[in-house]
Amino acid sequence: MKTPPAVTEDIRRRLSGRWHAHLTGEERAFPHAFALGRPATSELRADYSAVHAQTVQWQDWARAHEVVLDYENRAAKGRTTQPVPTHARVASIDHAASIAGGVWPDRLARARQRLDVLRDRHPHLVEVGKTLRTLDAYRDVDFGLLLSVADWYREDPARANLGVTPRQVPIPGVHAKWLQSHRRGVQALTGLDDLGLLPGHPPRIHFTYLDPGHLAAGGRVHDSATAGDRFTPAYVPETVVISENKDTAIHFPPLAGGISVEGVGKGGKTPASFPWIRDSPVLVYWGDMDRDGYEILDGYRADFDRDIDSILMGPEDYETYEAFGTELDQTGRVLLPGVPRPVDRLRAEERAVYLRLLDARHTGHRRVEQERIPLARALEQVELVRQRVADRDAH
Repeated sequence: MKTPPAVTEDIRRRLSGRWHAHLTGEERAFPHAFALGRPATSELRADYSAVHAQTVQWQDWARAHEVVLDYENRAAKGRTTQPVPTHARVASIDHAASIAGGVWPDRLARARQRLDVLRDRHPHLVEVGKTLRTLDAYRDVDFGLLLSVADWYREDPARANLGVTPRQVPIPGVHAKWLQSHRRGVQALTGLDDLGLLPGHPPRIHFTYLDPGHLAAGGRVHDSATAGDRFTPAYVPETVVISENKDTAIHFPPLAGGISVEGVGKGGKTPASFPWIRDSPVLVYWGDMDRDGYEILDGYRADFDRDIDSILMGPEDYETYEAFGTELDQTGRVLLPGVPRPVDRLRAEERAVYLRLLDARHTGHRRVEQERIPLARALEQVELVRQRVADRDAH
């Protein structure tokens, strides 16, 4: 038999998946009878006292939450027949919200208010439930802006043909990035498949030439390239070092035939689009020793579809530099334990540190920034990788 906390979680799941459709009338999610699980006959006959204790627990919970329990008579020990609870009946979506607690009562109240507004101002809106769910995360100020922007487009449909960037749309009170991040909501309310906005800028990479001969000859130090453009670097690198942070990429020590590339956050699709990076004989990634650093590394290996070498991200490196670590992320929030993701492309030593940093029992720092590690040490590690690759290719 399930426990009250387990069924409470079942109620939350049903709310999470169906609240929007229930409020719009697209689906009737409540009332609903939640199954409590059925104890085996052998359990009833061997130790009914344990089942009785659970029954009492359910009755106490039901009284506290005004829930009606369904029962069935079951054969128990000593050939007696005993009532055993089978279902908890939740009478309405508001009843479910009160049991789920937390933000749910306020969330439903806000959703109902917004649904009334949508039906009043956009009576021909299709997929009302889906739209209501999309707008659930909007703050009240953003919901108000959304209505204003949708009205602006609906006043003159030709405005969808302006051909401007999201920052250039001339709507009073709408700041530069608002439309860019709320495009789906505007499209839902206006019914427009296209808001007439120019596509976003193509992604770019920034990198630094490290080859001593190139630099001594007066060649440029820093460069950039745009994905999709025809571009050839000053020389085809023998080694590419992708660094998570800008400072370490820009100031990486001289390296024969080397180029250091500034990381572009999670995922490596942009740098992987450049053949001279993707096909470099030696390709190295260096990131922070924290959750993001290891998940980024895993994502890069997926996007490059090759086994990228990492440096300074193993257990010994963590032990050496942990004293210089921090408990805060880049936004100043305290780093907390977490649930690991399926980072299948991490090597065993990388995964060991990743899991350690997410473990609730871990007492050390959960983040060691790569800037705290001397660049001379990073250069040594890259040279070791180059030697390993050379030895492997020689055989």
